[in-house]
Amino acid sequence: MMQGIAAAAAVPRGMLIADAWAQLGDAVAPLSNASGRPLARTVKLLLDPLVLRPTQNPRFAGGLIGVEHVDELRRALQDAGPALAATAAWFQLVKRARRRAGVTEGHPQDLYFQRCFELAHLHGHPRDQPGAEAIAAETVTDVHAERGELTVDRLRRFMTDPARAVELARLLRTAWEDRAPEPREPAPAPGLTEFLDGCVTKPDERLWQTLADNRIGTAAAAELDRPGVARDFGLTERDRPTPPALGDRASKRQLPRPFDRSIMERLFAAFTAVFQRESMADIPSMVVGEIHRSAAAWQLAGEPGRVAMALGREASAVLDGSSPGNAAPAVPASDAHARLQRRWQRESYVHRALRLPDPEAAGIPEDLREEVRTVRRAYLRRLWARLHGRELRSENTAADEVWDLLDGVLRSVVMDQRDRLRRALEREGGQA
Repeated sequence: MMQGIAAAAAVPRGMLIADAWAQLGDAVAPLSNASGRPLARTVKLLLDPLVLRPTQNPRFAGGLIGVEHVDELRRALQDAGPALAATAAWFQLVKRARRRAGVTEGHPQDLYFQRCFELAHLHGHPRDQPGAEAIAAETVTDVHAERGELTVDRLRRFMTDPARAVELARLLRTAWEDRAPEPREPAPAPGLTEFLDGCVTKPDERLWQTLADNRIGTAAAAELDRPGVARDFGLTERDRPTPPALGDRASKRQLPRPFDRSIMERLFAAFTAVFQRESMADIPSMVVGEIHRSAAAWQLAGEPGRVAMALGREASAVLDGSSPGNAAPAVPASDAHARLQRRWQRESYVHRALRLPDPEAAGIPEDLREEVRTVRRAYLRRLWARLHGRELRSENTAADEVWDLLDGVLRSVVMDQRDRLRRALEREGGQA
């Protein structure tokens, strides 16, 4: 197979990883599927974030790997071979400890893969560690004790512990320093309009996968570091995104713009919404994951979410200036554009209220009037929050879910505006 790989100008990433993985042999079988390839969770939880690190090594990031980087990627996996073999052995021990403890909650791979990788680096291979069984049992106890106390108070205690806060601050600084350099010009984003044109009635799964493999969402985020762009999208109050604070408190009523939130505030939603406990990581993993997510494209961890943000940015361009009576509404470029535009133009309640002779006297606050005039900002903020929440719950985004997501976000924004407007008018005794 490697002869064919060497002859190509670029190699599919999945095929290259599978070939290099096969060279590691039976020692990594617990991390492999029936065909000997790495499990999807092995790639997601171990290889990408801990071995290949595509955010710091963009040459390993795309769906296709340049032939000049093939040997380097193979060496990265080979060099990690001993640690991965030890991880696999620890995983076997931890699963046995889990069964003895009678634990059935949560998916073992989600819960223990990264912990076992940590054990491999702390203790080496379990066969060389006399107390390996006890360490495995302690790991299971620790993980589930943490998950049994997933509270805001415990999150705050974890993040404000003085010794730990120093290490988290170092990790945050390193994550932002290691960000991939910004391209001189934003990369073109082929395929977004084509996908939007069919996503309502016949979502193209192959095109969706191509968009993710080609990292179109990541490329579309390049412009966010330019002055004013992320602010114009409503994602920050600042001229450009900056590293977040760790934070020590959060309030649901006073959450800043998404990119301005501290790590504490970003995770706060996980404890104030209805989440499936088994879908959430333990608190240390959540915090470390959020730190790395904050430095990633769109400040999201996965390419499917980033592609969805790029699609939302594209589709929502028709919203601003599309209020009824606008002299020159934007021309929709796809079926999804047109449907979002029609939904917004049909929102007569809000638009009628804003056409009152004196909306300020009627009690309609200026921030709500501004939000209606620039609804795209509210839309993109809500879309980011939805995608961020999905990542916290380990929910992937598939092609056939995209339209429900894009349409649902606008529907949610409209309903919020209606409720705010109704309350304002009732307080002032006005009528829309």
